[in-house]
Amino acid sequence: MSQQSDLEAYAKLLIKWNAVQNLVSRETIGELWPRHIADSLQLVKFLRDDDLNLLDIGSGGGFPAIPMAIASRETQRRFTLVEPIAKKASFLRTVARDLSLPITVLALRAEDIDSRETYDVITSRALAALPVLLRYCATFASQSTRCLLPKGRNYRQELDAATAHFHFDVVVHNSESDPEGVVLEISNLRDKSSA
Repeated sequence: MSQQSDLEAYAKLLIKWNAVQNLVSRETIGELWPRHIADSLQLVKFLRDDDLNLLDIGSGGGFPAIPMAIASRETQRRFTLVEPIAKKASFLRTVARDLSLPITVLALRAEDIDSRETYDVITSRALAALPVLLRYCATFASQSTRCLLPKGRNYRQELDAATAHFHFDVVVHNSESDPEGVVLEISNLRDKSSA
């Protein structure tokens, strides 16, 4: 199947499941393509050839990880999706199976994962404020890990709050899908309390 047909199949599944399971807000389901799918796909351009092991925290309805996995079909990338709500995790497993995507779903909260595995790239969309999000990311980050985190208009305040707890480098990219949004590319993440 082509990338477009995979994305359309995913969108159909999402709309069907969303009728009974709140995967995305009912107010934004009509803007599924620009607000959710395109917003997710813009992250693919920040991936490097050697970014093969990706983690998405708080996957919900699969954004940004599932569109990224569909766009990465011709690569060796593997995606681990963390989603503690059982019904949402079941949806993610259904999409991964139906579309034959290289996805593992962990139906756990990020802080409950008992693993020291690190990832090349960590993503998360609309889960938590940056200081909380970076606490989750730090658990799975090595020195070479990069975090790709879409954020809204208040990103500067979130960055300021995060610097109280973490050392990190950040590149701020303008969002292609939200005129007030950005994608924060964070690297060299270190917890100040353990430094």
